Amino acid sequence: MSLIRRTARQNKTMLMKTGSYYPIHICVAALVAYAVTGNLWASLTLSLLEPTVQAVAFFFHEKAWDRAARRNAAEAAALQGA
Repeated sequence: MSLIRRTARQNKTMLMKTGSYYPIHICVAALVAYAVTGNLWASLTLSLLEPTVQAVAFFFHEKAWDRAARRNAAEAAALQGA
């Protein structure tokens, strides 16, 4: 359990961004799915499934960009020190 807590603490900002984006994404997905299908149940199912998968993907996408930014900063610092 400590690994989960540590990971949550280390990624607090990204998790908060993901959490705040989630309800917006559900609403947009529900509207689009209803517009496409005309079926309320299908739109609700799609609007809960797709944003949930997207929220997980978004978290890892942000982690990858964060890692790339740290790597670029380290490379720039190494070039300045050389």
